[in-house]
Amino acid sequence: MLTRRGLIRVGAATTLSGAFTGVALAPLVMAQATERGTSALAEPEPFRTKLPTLPVLTPVSVTGGVDRYVVPVRSARATILPGALTDVITFNGSFPGPTIKARSGRPVSVTYRNQLQDPLSVHLHGGSVAAADDGAPMDTFEPGESRTYLYPNRQSHASLWYHDHAHHSESEHVYRGLSGSYLLTDADELALPLPAGSYDVPITLRDAHFDESGQLVYVMDEIFGRPTLLTNGKPAPYFEVAARKYRFRLLNSSNLRHLRLRLADSSAITQIGSDGGLLPRPHDTDALWLSPGERADVVIDFSRYPVGTQLVLENTVGPTGDSEEVRPVLRFDVNRKVQDPSSVPAVLRTLPAQPEASQERSMELNMSQKSDGSWIATINDKVYDPNRIDINVQKDTAEIWTITNPSEFVPHNFHVHLVQFRVIERNGEAPSPGETGLKDTIRMAPGDTVRIKLHFNSYRGTYVYHCHMMDHSAMGMMAQMKIS
Repeated sequence: MLTRRGLIRVGAATTLSGAFTGVALAPLVMAQATERGTSALAEPEPFRTKLPTLPVLTPVSVTGGVDRYVVPVRSARATILPGALTDVITFNGSFPGPTIKARSGRPVSVTYRNQLQDPLSVHLHGGSVAAADDGAPMDTFEPGESRTYLYPNRQSHASLWYHDHAHHSESEHVYRGLSGSYLLTDADELALPLPAGSYDVPITLRDAHFDESGQLVYVMDEIFGRPTLLTNGKPAPYFEVAARKYRFRLLNSSNLRHLRLRLADSSAITQIGSDGGLLPRPHDTDALWLSPGERADVVIDFSRYPVGTQLVLENTVGPTGDSEEVRPVLRFDVNRKVQDPSSVPAVLRTLPAQPEASQERSMELNMSQKSDGSWIATINDKVYDPNRIDINVQKDTAEIWTITNPSEFVPHNFHVHLVQFRVIERNGEAPSPGETGLKDTIRMAPGDTVRIKLHFNSYRGTYVYHCHMMDHSAMGMMAQMKIS
């Protein structure tokens, strides 16, 4: 594993590879990897491994109305590919990290013990937390130290996740395993007759590049060189399901890869939620976009298939989301009939009202090339500076931000800490049904302009907003807002 200084050197040496000039540089990226002795392993045969169930953490204490967890952050070896042990870095020894289950109104305290050789900063992605507990990029704790984060859970239900956010090293750390799910529920969600228990399944998706010995290869911004898709840490596993409805909580934890998911028979997937919890109403779709960091809750009804059916969930786009490339993600094997008391109501929730916006701002996400051939990642032409406040926001006000990706080739996305926002408009049109709920991360394809409305009604302090293609934020596509 690279240290932070080593990562910075590699980032400077490899710059931004092919992602910013198109597919033509993909062979160059792979050639660079091969020169380092990291030629890619052949694709493993799909559907040979059962889908792992992600472990759920047990609190060490529940006294005083607070669920307390202690999580070592340490190196481990994981069985990802057949016949190989892969070196990874983990939360609590598992790859992907364990799931934390929480309840609105009941605080959670997590103490992370840093047993690595690099500083860490753990961010609860989508969480409404005080600035001191946000996991800011420069607010790190050193090797051998511990850090306790308090999550008050004063927000409504949502499928959140947590990951390392230490600036310059977050990209490699997350790539090598430092992420996990944080599922927050509340009375409103629990009152609905949605699939629950063993029929409510977290699914973490990502891509990876393995060398011939089965080790993860990390090259900064290797957007075309990570061919293996992992589902809960395994390449294209199978999952035995009953002929009934299941709820799947999908997370794209990739550093860079955009996904477009569909069932191979083009049948309907019912989306019921996005980043910030349930949508106002469910909607059926034949394809689902997820950029890095985005989540979607979906229901698939397997009762429409006879026992013995094998149904494949596919990803249908290339690494940047601009080309067709069909790859298997997960196979569902319908193997039994059971009773199904669950249903998907026509109305799922009523979103909270927001005040009129008192301020409008514009954010432009850009990559520019310097005379020496290296690249700069910016928001509004500025590289992230932790000593600079980019915008000042008044607490208890609402604002409208217009986010633009002016590139003809380079995809981005956009994540705001602290706030679950609403999408007002995408490219001059009303948002799609999947973007009508609360969001904290939005896809920004080349040429996209998206308008969002944010209500700053929780905490004061300094928070970042950035591209959540992590290599881009690690290279400076990040800025700071101060809420006062």
